[in-house]
Amino acid sequence: MYPTQIKKEDNKLIIKWSNDESQEITLQQLRDGCPCVNCKGETVLFESYIPIKTPFKPAGFYEIDKIEAVGNYAVQIKWKDGHDTGIYSWDVLKAIK
Repeated sequence: MYPTQIKKEDNKLIIKWSNDESQEITLQQLRDGCPCVNCKGETVLFESYIPIKTPFKPAGFYEIDKIEAVGNYAVQIKWKDGHDTGIYSWDVLKAIK
């Protein structure tokens, strides 16, 4: 399954999927679900990196600056606070609730 349309409307992203389903994700859900290492952490060869969550949110934290396609499998979102390392695959977007 893949998106046929992705559009930003107010403070949410609306995704229309190839199976005619429609999904709405708030920008807060989208940013809080960022899959990058800096946000989610990672484990490599039994070593783990767990990011420290701070209650401080800089200006633009929940505002999208730009969305770009990454091949045929994902989008990369650049946030207005400068964060742009998260690549949201179709599976990641579908799983955000």
